[in-house]
Amino acid sequence: MGKRIYLCLAHMGGKELAFIQEAFDTNWVVPLGPNVNGFEDDLKKFTGGDREVVALSSGTAAVHLALIACGVGPGDEVIVQSFTFCASSHPVTYLGAVPVFVDSEKDSWNMDPDLLEEAIRDRIAKTGRKPKAIIPVALYGMPYRIDEIMKIADSYGIPVIEDAAEGFGSRFDGKVLGTFGRFGVLSFNGNKMITTSGGGALICPDTASKTEIMFYATQAREAYPYYQHERIGYNYRMSNICAGIGRGQMFVLDEHIAHHKHICSLYKELLSGVEGIALHENPSGRYDSNYWLNTVVIDPELHVRGEEHAYETAVQGAVGGAAGVTHAASALHTDCEPNRNIEAMRMALDAAGIEARPLWKPMHRQPVYRNSPAYVNGVSEALFKTGLCLPSGPYVTDDDARYIVDTIRENIL
Repeated sequence: MGKRIYLCLAHMGGKELAFIQEAFDTNWVVPLGPNVNGFEDDLKKFTGGDREVVALSSGTAAVHLALIACGVGPGDEVIVQSFTFCASSHPVTYLGAVPVFVDSEKDSWNMDPDLLEEAIRDRIAKTGRKPKAIIPVALYGMPYRIDEIMKIADSYGIPVIEDAAEGFGSRFDGKVLGTFGRFGVLSFNGNKMITTSGGGALICPDTASKTEIMFYATQAREAYPYYQHERIGYNYRMSNICAGIGRGQMFVLDEHIAHHKHICSLYKELLSGVEGIALHENPSGRYDSNYWLNTVVIDPELHVRGEEHAYETAVQGAVGGAAGVTHAASALHTDCEPNRNIEAMRMALDAAGIEARPLWKPMHRQPVYRNSPAYVNGVSEALFKTGLCLPSGPYVTDDDARYIVDTIRENIL
């Protein structure tokens, strides 16, 4: 086997080292510092210039702090898109609150506005209180129907926290995601559009809210000549070194976005004529996805070589490699899993040195959230069972894309 083709790997543009070296030369390697300030200024400019930005240790931290700023506490309910990574919902539980999951609509794969309003009305009827926040998610970079979501949220006076962790650089009606709601979440994990090696940011509506977020992100210390804490804070600030990487990455952001879009166009061309496989694309001209990950759905009737061996062997470790420690699977199957042809295609691509992954498993089907309220229409479950993520990052070449599609074709029966 030759080189392995990964979904999306960090790509350095060359200017990162200068900012890191400056941090070493000045011995400013702790959180805060010139690079943090510069990175926040760069992000503010990119997102339109009329909002403030706080650089943080992760996108998850940004979600957590945004919830705190929205007044979420024990017993409160927060509406969260079900079709997402767990970082959108886990911070709700950190605060003792309850996530209320809302399913997706078919076009963008993101939060269904009709179900959203149904959920709000039903929660008010059942609990006598409205949810404290709404979290739509830019799944794989695709914008959500933010115009409809904001109209509903505003009519009930509920703040919106946009989880644009996967959608940095994506736009709706020409406006950058993360700048419509009260707060916007960004991620700079090693597999995102740009990286700080690990990190995130929170887009804030004004200076006062940024100051409050920074207060909580630096352990909520009061202004005394000794350590005085009157509220619970967190160690969530970004280091000056990581921010230096981010400043360098901003020089290649547009290039990265253009590359992801180019790979999408190439997949579209190469997959044309392949019956039973559909590439997910912008639903209309109002949507402008960064195509962080290009995704396809495979018809259940399309048969793939090796289907009879799907789920025969337990996966050892995390699919995708450097995802940390996992528990050994307790069984070969769960009650909600991708179809056999999806698993067979993933296995075939893996054997050919190509990383592919199923779509996110909906949160309302996760065992840890089995008791959480959910408003579903079957869309996210159907997509999970039929969808696959394909390599899309800056290291994926045109030849790689051709090899990937050739491998897909070769394994269709």
